[in-house]
Amino acid sequence: MPEHAESYTVLRRGAQIHHEIERKRSRFVTVLRRVETPEDAQHVLSELRQANPTARHHCSAWVIGPERSVQRGQDDGEPSGTAGAPMLAALLKSEMPSGAADLSDVLAVVIRWFGGTLLGAGGLVSAYSDSILETLRTSGEQGDMVTRRSMQRFEVAAPIAEVGRWENELRVLGAHVLGTDYSPDGSAARLLVAVQDSTPQVAELHRHVASLSSGAAVPVAAGQHWTDLGGP
Repeated sequence: MPEHAESYTVLRRGAQIHHEIERKRSRFVTVLRRVETPEDAQHVLSELRQANPTARHHCSAWVIGPERSVQRGQDDGEPSGTAGAPMLAALLKSEMPSGAADLSDVLAVVIRWFGGTLLGAGGLVSAYSDSILETLRTSGEQGDMVTRRSMQRFEVAAPIAEVGRWENELRVLGAHVLGTDYSPDGSAARLLVAVQDSTPQVAELHRHVASLSSGAAVPVAAGQHWTDLGGP
């Protein structure tokens, strides 16, 4: 992924993803959740431990951030390097529906119930890796993946009488209208809009606002905004 990512793949919000495989009577149940901080990941992991107390292992891996700078894999009692590392590698290297290997903001937990037969180091690596790969493939086929894109936010002062028309015109342009603030006396309005973080899109917003306002209004930069495209 580039140093400064403009977009990446995430699970759609609210997705509840489970998938199970079996190896020599050991059950491996994979759970995928969207998370945005290590604290979120630890919280979900704790909940899964409490919900599945009879399982022998709750191995985990997570990747967080636009540049995927926060990464961790945990073996949870399995031989070192046989669970967390292959799980993390699968998250990092799997190709998403977009064609890029750019999944982030994701926690994967593989819950194992021991079946009585030792799998050996190679068998464990294969089982934990396959658990993630199969779950990701199924999730992609089910439409659980969406693109999260970097947007630039702008504030646009608009006449009260024109707010509704301006909102519609900006949406036609492809801008995301994030909200509208009104002055206490109702005499003025301020639109908060976001456009794709690229020079042509920002320039187009400026041209469109100039046209709508006959040159009276100028978009004022208001920071960065990440938004899910195609998500609920």
